[in-house]
This record gives sequence, C-alpha cells and structure tokens, in this order.
Amino acid sequence: MTTEDRPMNVLFLCTRNSARSIIAESIMNRTYGPRFKAYSAGSDPSGEVNPMTIDLLKRLGFPTEDLRSKAWEDFAEDRDDAPKLDFVFTVCDDAAGETCPVWPGQPMTAHWGVPDPAKVEGTVSERAFAFADTFRMLNNRISIFASLPFSSLDKISLKHRLDKIGAVDDAETGRETAA
Repeated sequence: MTTEDRPMNVLFLCTRNSARSIIAESIMNRTYGPRFKAYSAGSDPSGEVNPMTIDLLKRLGFPTEDLRSKAWEDFAEDRDDAPKLDFVFTVCDDAAGETCPVWPGQPMTAHWGVPDPAKVEGTVSERAFAFADTFRMLNNRISIFASLPFSSLDKISLKHRLDKIGAVDDAETGRETAA
C-alpha cells in the first residue's frame, strides 16, 4: 500500500448508509483527507442521510452538502468508474453478515461494528447522545487506523491490526465482540 501515488481509498459499509457509514466517511475525509479518500455505501441504502447525522456533523463543523445514501453496487468491481479500494470496513453487524460484491483492488477488510444510533428510542437528547457516541467510537477507530505504520506492516500483521481496531470500544461499552 502506498500513499505516494494517490490517497488510500477506504469504503465504509452499513446496510442503510444513513448514519454510521456516513459519519465514518465524513471523519476520514475531513481529518485524514490528504492520505485517505473515504466513501460510504449500503447494501439496502435508505436513499437519504438520517437528519440527526446531518445535525451532528453540522454542529461539529463537518461539511454535509455532498453527503448522500449510496448503494454498494456503485463501488463494485464491474463498474468502470469504481475507485480501486484499499480497505473496506463494515460498521454494522447486518452488513458484515451479507455477501458483498467483489471490490476493485482486492482491498483488506475488517468489521468495526458499532450500535445503530438510528434505532435508539427516547428523547431528542437521548437520541442525539447516541449519534454523538457513534461519532466518538468511529473517530477513535479511524484515528487508530490512520496512525498505523502501513509501510512497515506485512499484510498479515496489517489484517490482524485492522481486526483488533474493531474491538477497541467494545470493552468500554460492554458489547460482545463477534470475533
């Protein structure tokens, strides 16, 4: 993997592509844009970004104009315009269990599942907290990922590290790790 020629392309997947994967795409592009180009998509996209996702990102000063819910087929290998992917991360448990398309570039994959903030019921404040907590978890994982010494890791070591990143917040939240 080299960042000399181009940024490394990262695809974040979630079934609906309305909250978690959109948040991850935004974090990666804003914070690590020179080294990485992030995308997001879903197996069954909702067709719109969750309004609470937009509200959170706007409050944090993230651009939201170009965010949209996309199908993962837009990034499949049989598409001429699909970017060559270096990494594909599922951020929801449902998408992790689905049969994905073949991705161009033979990317490394890992599961970084986080709870779906859109499923949280309660007051507006409780729901907003769920979105903020999702942002925190994804920001932590992306930060760890971006700090990896890519040039000095072989593929097996890198894959092991990617998988470990998916368990980072599980100890904090009490969630059980699937792996």
